[in-house]
Amino acid sequence: MYTTPRPVAAPHAHPLDNRAGLARHYAAVRERSRALAAPLSPEDSQAQSMPDASPTKWHLAHVTWFFETFVLERFEPGFEPFDPAFRVLFNSYYNGVGEQFSRPQRGLITRPDLATVWHWREQVDARMAHLIEHTDSTEALRLIELGLHHEQQHQELLLTDAKHLLSINPLRPAYQRHWPLVSVAQVAPSWVGQPGGLVEVGHTGEGFAFDNELPRHRQWLEPYALMNRLVTHGEWWAFVQDGGYREPRWWLAAGWDWVRAQGVRAPMYWRLPEDAHALPTVFTLHGDAPLDPHTPETHIRHFDAVAFARWAAATHTEWAGARLPTEAEWEAAAARLPVQGNLQEGNALHPLPARPSAAGGLLQMYGDVWEWTSSSYSAYPGYQPAEGAVGEYNGKFMINQTVLRGGSCATPASHLRATYRNFFPTDARWQFSGLRLARGA
Repeated sequence: MYTTPRPVAAPHAHPLDNRAGLARHYAAVRERSRALAAPLSPEDSQAQSMPDASPTKWHLAHVTWFFETFVLERFEPGFEPFDPAFRVLFNSYYNGVGEQFSRPQRGLITRPDLATVWHWREQVDARMAHLIEHTDSTEALRLIELGLHHEQQHQELLLTDAKHLLSINPLRPAYQRHWPLVSVAQVAPSWVGQPGGLVEVGHTGEGFAFDNELPRHRQWLEPYALMNRLVTHGEWWAFVQDGGYREPRWWLAAGWDWVRAQGVRAPMYWRLPEDAHALPTVFTLHGDAPLDPHTPETHIRHFDAVAFARWAAATHTEWAGARLPTEAEWEAAAARLPVQGNLQEGNALHPLPARPSAAGGLLQMYGDVWEWTSSSYSAYPGYQPAEGAVGEYNGKFMINQTVLRGGSCATPASHLRATYRNFFPTDARWQFSGLRLARGA
């Protein structure tokens, strides 16, 4: 079995007027991206395994493009781009900046080579260090902070996209050969009651937040309960064995259409055994591994999460009324908890079992897997997108997306907070996404 490494707490945010602190944070984030890319060969870094994923080389270039385009171009005296062609090649979706290269064809960008991308990063880093030390613009420093959180998002994408790439290789290669092997006691599922009532959700405005976390506002919650831990691989295996992917009554209509069209029989990265009495294997960033029944289930779509909750509510007396939590329910419960858990810095890079706690209460609220909610991704009352091209960062995706909360084993600790709103399409499953059950009190 596997145990969670020592919990990693989020460090304090660097004040914008602390130039030395911001410079250190910039250097640390950029170095972390280099370290995450290090286990991958130049060939690994070039390939694109599906249209929704991007090559590692593209991630490394795009986050550098962000600093060159949104910071240096505006605030560096005598600015000149490293290469004017990169403005199009590594623009993701910012229409306010200009044209973009086709996303499904990013793997075809063989030039510049990886060495040139690294050289570009080094040049931009030197120029950014000078700017941080000398600029008088508070706006520039705020954009740098935004760019660092943007890069941390791409660090997680680098890992999830590399995992998908390696998974389709018949050799089943590992990203890294490291696994914290320690026997742990299973944590039994239980309900943790929450009072509900009139709560405030959204960011307070102190420290960094994305614009979609604002403004803070009030919501009414009926009393509810959350499961003490995440749903596990073992519980999902019971769902599979009970015909969960063959029974339409558990599924939303669009989800069932997808299951039938794709012939889905299990979650992503599972290999079902020919022997009905054997356990599946699961592909991880450490290579193939036997299914551990105590580790949190991951790489599931919103459709799967809803189907599991319906099945659990109908087949388990102790889970009667089970459903997905709303994002307000999740945030109200998480707001009182420290940001710590199985996060990227622990280097497990895979969900790990809940650790028993003498105090009881909610476990695994941060890290391990992003937790699907039942909430559509939409604007908070009074929401205003940021001005300029960076206003395209979040606001234009507020349709046909569902909110997830809590971070994952691939999320940096300093990137998280209780108000953080992640969002995926309902059929996305290549991210580290899982679920925690909720029910009314």
